[in-house]
Amino acid sequence: MQVGHRLPRNSVIYPVGGAAFGDYDVSKLGPSPVKAPMRAPEPAFQRQDAQFARAFQILQQAIEQRAFPGAALAVAQGGRLLALRGVGRFTYEDGAPAVTADTVFDLASVSKVVATSAMSMLLYDAGQLDLDQPVWNIFPEFAGEDPRRRDITLRLLLAHSSGLPAYERLFQRARTRDELLRAALETPLMAEPGTRAEYSDIGFVILGEALARIAGETLDRFCQTHVFGPLGMAHTGYCPPAAWKSAIPPTVDDRDFRHRVVQGEVHDENASVMGGVSGHAGVFAPAADVAAFAQAVLDSRGSQAGGLFRRETVLLFTQRQSTPAKNSRALGWDTPSQPSQSGRYLCRSSFGHLGYTGTSLWIDPERELSITLLTNRTWPDNRNQQIKEVRPRWHDAVVEALSCSA
Repeated sequence: MQVGHRLPRNSVIYPVGGAAFGDYDVSKLGPSPVKAPMRAPEPAFQRQDAQFARAFQILQQAIEQRAFPGAALAVAQGGRLLALRGVGRFTYEDGAPAVTADTVFDLASVSKVVATSAMSMLLYDAGQLDLDQPVWNIFPEFAGEDPRRRDITLRLLLAHSSGLPAYERLFQRARTRDELLRAALETPLMAEPGTRAEYSDIGFVILGEALARIAGETLDRFCQTHVFGPLGMAHTGYCPPAAWKSAIPPTVDDRDFRHRVVQGEVHDENASVMGGVSGHAGVFAPAADVAAFAQAVLDSRGSQAGGLFRRETVLLFTQRQSTPAKNSRALGWDTPSQPSQSGRYLCRSSFGHLGYTGTSLWIDPERELSITLLTNRTWPDNRNQQIKEVRPRWHDAVVEALSCSA
C-alpha cells in the first residue's frame, strides 16, 4: 500500500477555526502580545552533510533497522539553522513518498509545549493566569466527592503532579468532545495531589480546556493568533485539511478504534474524539517551524525585553520543580534526567519534550541550541520502541559535531 505524496511548498493549511496557518485575523481575535518582530533561525546549512555526517548516518541506520520509516530534523544554534533535512520515506515500502525537510508531522505530545504551555506562558505574562487557581474554580464538577480534588491547581496540572493517572482510554466510552471532557473531569485520582510525579495526558486534556475558558478563546485559535502566526510558523496548526492528508506521513494502521490508516489526522485516540484539538496532542508541524518556536523561546529567555514571552516567565516555566521528589518536570516542559532521551551532553538547565509518535524538541540555553527530530515511529503499529535507543545517540552525535566545529 502506497500512502502519500509530496506537499506543494506554497500550500496553506486551514485549521478548525477557518483561518489559514499564519493568516490570523487580529480584528476578531485581539492583538498579538508580541513586543518585537520575531526572527526564525537564519538558514546556514550549506555544510550540514559534512558537519553532521555521523548524526545523519545514525538516522539512516535507524531507518534501515525499521526504528521508523522516515524523519525530518532541524538543528539551530546561535540563531542559525545549521541542519534541516528529511530522510527516509512515509512508510517502509520502496515506492512510498520520500520525507523532505518540508514534510509535516503529527507532533503528538510536543503539542504540550508548542501550544498548551506556550498559551499558559502568554496568559501568565498578561496577568490572566493564576498558577495556583484551583481547577474546580473553573470546572465546579471537577471537585466531585473526593475532597483532595479541591487542592489540585493549574500549577499541578502543568507539573504533572496533580494525582491524576497518566492515561485513560476515555475514547472507548466517550463519543463527543463534551463527553470526553466530562470523563476526564471525573477521572479518579491515583495519588495525593502534589506528592507524586505522574506524567498525565488526562491533566493536559483538562488544562487545555481550562486555558480556553480563561482566555475566552479556543486553544487552536489562541495559538494560531498569538504563537504560530506571529512566529511565521506557516505550516503549523491543528486539524490539517483533507487536501493535505496524503502529504503527511501516516502514524498507524488502526485496526482497533478507527479501523483505517491514520494519516493527516491526530494519532491519539482521545484527541481524535476531541475533534483533533486538545491540550495534550493535536498539533502538526514541519521541523523548521518547530525550530522557529524554539528560537523564540531562546530569544525570550536571553533578553529582558522583546520576544514572544517575558524572560522571567520562560525561566519560571522551564525550571525543574523541586517537589515532588524525583521529578524531572518543569511547568509544561520536561528537563533531562539520567539516562535521558536528550543524550549525555545537554546542560542542566536544558528543557524540552517528547512525543509518542516519535517526535522531540530539546533546547540547551547555554549553547543557544535547539534540536528537533520528527518521526512516525508508530507506523504501522505502536509496538516499535527502538526510538528510545536512537534518540540519545542522535542528540549526542549532534552535540559532538558542534563541539568539533567550535
